[in-house]
Amino acid sequence: MDWHDHIHTDPEILSGKPVVNGTRISVDFILSLLAEGWSEAQIFEGYPHLTRDDLQAIFAYAAESVQDERLVQVH
Repeated sequence: MDWHDHIHTDPEILSGKPVVNGTRISVDFILSLLAEGWSEAQIFEGYPHLTRDDLQAIFAYAAESVQDERLVQVH
């Protein structure tokens, strides 16, 4: 999945946050819904213009974004 086909940034839209093409729906917003327990069905019901490919692109974008991240726990 090439997320570039579905996700873009524009300084004029949500201050440059990555959004689904043709929408003002940000990647972090959809990820937060999923983190809160929303199902894919609920997301598609609430945002019917989103597609499965859009959702897959969000996951691909998120995976690429954290690919080289390391968390350091301080005790």
